[in-house]
Amino acid sequence: MFKIILGSAAVVIVVAVAVVLILAARKPDVFRIERTASIKAAPEAIFPFINDFHRWGAWSPWEVKDPAMTRTFSGPDSGTGSAYAWEGNKDVGKGRMQITEAVAPSRIALDLDFEKPFEAHNKVEFTLVESAGTTTVTWVMHGPTPFFSKIFHVFMDMDKLVGADFEAGLAKLRAAAGG
Repeated sequence: MFKIILGSAAVVIVVAVAVVLILAARKPDVFRIERTASIKAAPEAIFPFINDFHRWGAWSPWEVKDPAMTRTFSGPDSGTGSAYAWEGNKDVGKGRMQITEAVAPSRIALDLDFEKPFEAHNKVEFTLVESAGTTTVTWVMHGPTPFFSKIFHVFMDMDKLVGADFEAGLAKLRAAAGG
């Protein structure tokens, strides 16, 4: 009887693993997370908060997740070539960002590289579009989805998980920019 139960359990486990692997294989090879907020401020008032990593503490949603994290700044104080590296707890991990393009006051592009909790190489873009005294700020992150990440995506909705952080960051950016 014990052998039948053990054999049945093994079959269930093999089927469950196969289902997860099949579901993971059907996930897209790339991901994209995007959130937008309207801020009652000129792009010129918002742009410096994004273009200068020293000012990210005022609005970045990850700054409050580990107040003890170490931060290292390199390159110019702001704009293209400016870089920011961090290492912290499990909530923020370890990584580095570098501004690859800064077109004042409308666009900033970054390379975002994670080392921990897993390796990832993503692109981040901020666009600022003014209309009738309000600036629409769009925050996008996109990149490849390796198979291991696809397995994770079977269980976690990354758009909701990271999107919630983007929404919190944009709300804090709104407050920091006075809008």
